[in-house]
Amino acid sequence: MELYLQECVDSILNQNLSSSDYEIIIVNDESKDSTLQIAHTYASTHNHIKVLDKKNGGVGAARNSGYDIAKGKYIYFLDPDDYLAKDTLPLLLSKLEEFNLDILSFDSKSVFEKKYPISDNLDGKFNELKISDGLTYIANKKYHNEIWWFIINREFMQSTGIRFIEGKWMEDAILTAELFCEAKKMTHVSLDAHRYRILPTSAMRNKSREHYNKVIYDNANAAHVYHNLMQRLPKTHENTEACLSRLKTRQQSFVFFLLVRLMKSDISVSEIPKMLDGFKKIDAYPLKKFLGPDYHGFSYSFLVFIFNRKPLINPFIKLFRSFYNLIK
Repeated sequence: MELYLQECVDSILNQNLSSSDYEIIIVNDESKDSTLQIAHTYASTHNHIKVLDKKNGGVGAARNSGYDIAKGKYIYFLDPDDYLAKDTLPLLLSKLEEFNLDILSFDSKSVFEKKYPISDNLDGKFNELKISDGLTYIANKKYHNEIWWFIINREFMQSTGIRFIEGKWMEDAILTAELFCEAKKMTHVSLDAHRYRILPTSAMRNKSREHYNKVIYDNANAAHVYHNLMQRLPKTHENTEACLSRLKTRQQSFVFFLLVRLMKSDISVSEIPKMLDGFKKIDAYPLKKFLGPDYHGFSYSFLVFIFNRKPLINPFIKLFRSFYNLIK
């Protein structure tokens, strides 16, 4: 992250906040470039910046390490290759305080090379806030999995005992859903605040065989974790059914995208029936709840048609792999 850390940290420093009001914790997860040196340079000139240097343990372990030493009332997990639009944090913090929120979500813009340092609507032209509990939020909104969409009340998060899973991908998707189901007050403000940098070298785009296959199995794990989460939802809440419907869609999305990744992997197709039998036991397969307002269109419908018919899956994947190997 040596190419991006400076822009990330500078964007946090450029928020018109007093240094006594917040801290920046940079977790170095055994980087091999000059990231750690850049981090220490910032810490040497800014008393409110801390550097935590640890052995590589993955994203979940790194985030937990920062979370464990955080002191602020609110906590925000910002990836080092992303950044914030100028002066957006004070407005977000004001909404958290005004409504005594557990979680606040906001808008993000994807960026490539072009810089977008200024928010599109810092003038306050955004939606009327609708405060709800987390079950209602899930029921009414196609929410995002990634943790950087949300600022969280740290005391609330501590009270739940929820932490990032370690050693597996999909840690965001699991933690956000678990937190939402515990939240009493949360909302979304359509403030253009975050910048998500599109990188071909990002972890989720890593095409190495070991990493690619691990993501497949970690998607499977997420589907099973969601099953346990849905089992724990209160039966009497007025929005439980709608919440369950969206969580079921999200659970089946893990299975869908797992199968999509399988098409390009070298995992033997002979393993697929066993995986599908496991998903069937938790009602994550067949993909009966996947298509809908969150996922729709011809490509989704076509692949669901194939994936829901076991006799078609193996020959389809074999055919796809043959073609894919010819063109890649």
